Amino acid sequence: MATSHEWEGLEGESARASQGTSRLWMVLDVASVLGAAAAATLFEFHQGPLAGARRFWRGTLIHGRPMWLLLALLCGFAISLMITSKRLHLYTPTRLTSVLHEQRLSLQVCFTSGLLLTGTLYLLHADDIPRGIVVITIGLVAVLLSLRRLVYRVLLYHRYDRGLGTRNVLIVGTGPEAHALRHHLESIRHLGYTFKGFIDLPGSSSRFNAASGEVVGTLETLFQHARKQFVDEIFFTSPCERGVVQSVLEQARTHGVDLRVIPDMYDGLAWNSPIEYIGQFPTIPLHCGEVPEVELLFKRAFDLVFSSLVVMVLSPVIIAIAIAIRFDSPGPIFYLSERIGKKGRVFRCTKFRTMVRDAEERRADIMHMNERDGVLFKISNDPRITKLGAFLRKYSLDELPQFFNVLKGDMSVVGPRPPIASEVKEYKLSHLRRLDVTPGITGLWQVQGRQDPSFASYVSLDVTYIENWSIWLDFKIIMRTIGVVFSGTGS
Repeated sequence: MATSHEWEGLEGESARASQGTSRLWMVLDVASVLGAAAAATLFEFHQGPLAGARRFWRGTLIHGRPMWLLLALLCGFAISLMITSKRLHLYTPTRLTSVLHEQRLSLQVCFTSGLLLTGTLYLLHADDIPRGIVVITIGLVAVLLSLRRLVYRVLLYHRYDRGLGTRNVLIVGTGPEAHALRHHLESIRHLGYTFKGFIDLPGSSSRFNAASGEVVGTLETLFQHARKQFVDEIFFTSPCERGVVQSVLEQARTHGVDLRVIPDMYDGLAWNSPIEYIGQFPTIPLHCGEVPEVELLFKRAFDLVFSSLVVMVLSPVIIAIAIAIRFDSPGPIFYLSERIGKKGRVFRCTKFRTMVRDAEERRADIMHMNERDGVLFKISNDPRITKLGAFLRKYSLDELPQFFNVLKGDMSVVGPRPPIASEVKEYKLSHLRRLDVTPGITGLWQVQGRQDPSFASYVSLDVTYIENWSIWLDFKIIMRTIGVVFSGTGS
């Protein structure tokens, strides 16, 4: 078994992984306090007792003490709010707690910090500060925090229902604990987990063996299946030798997969090891990969704003293209293609139709004309393309409807292009790295290697983008894409 120092190190690693989310929630808490205080001050000035409001503003304008004191007290209130929230684990992932428990803790945090604030006012004899401002601020903060967390949770559940944002799980072991955990993960909606299979261990109780279709591999092939199934977390439910767990831990770090163990299965763990409850199951997180959640939130916000602007500004162009396609050739206006998105999720990608109606049926007849190597298929002068379609492809106008896919959350503005299922079937394990992120309308390959027929170059540029992603890189790709579109190099 690991020593206490090793487990303490793992605790630090787990804590670092959640810092980004904690910082975001802390910023939102501070913003809620400032917004509530501003609203309370305005309300008190306009609706509160006139004498109290006059006294407060007279003291603010002449002496400045009440305003400075109020700001200092608000800072203390915000700091108390953040410290109490952290101690009550309100900054842990939302899916690890229930709705009622989270709401109860939110109110507890607000009123505990509120009591400290009112107690400080009493000790300082700060009679110049209207008590109405204090009471309204505390009440508004309680409402804002509870409402914000509730709305966020509703949006999160909506994404889970659509298969977005869920975490794929492999369970090591096939004993009763493994089956109990599997049932627990599948029965509690807000956990957001998707079970992908059991990993068999030598010596597992045969009486509880899973059906053959549910056991997907052994410990030796664990990370091969983790790669194929886009697994985010691995749970150990059966006791193993320390060396085995340590080996799996090292591989988990390399592959960026989170690793948890059920503490009841491991005698001798240090008492100060971190415990996180997955529903009612206590787990010890041995490795939690760092996810730039704040940056991803900004990326999603940018996708929504940018796509909405494009759709609104170019709506006359979109309508004109739709009418032109209707008169150009028989067939539907849009081409709907099933594509493979993040973590292998299938979605319907929308484009303007640029080919004849029976293009898919004629594909086998022109396979010998393919100009790309590997799994890609591309022909410069494809005989199936219509005259209008050639123009739309040249200036990438056929891809405008994909901004609706971005608004739905199936795609992003920038990211690897979504492949079709027949291409993914020929992928090697290393190629699946492209599917770790949300696919995009444009990407690094589109602006840097658009005419390069090499599939290796195609994958290499996508992986480079994934490993070096930043908001600034997205901006640069978008600006370069605009130049590529106007140059008319599409095909």
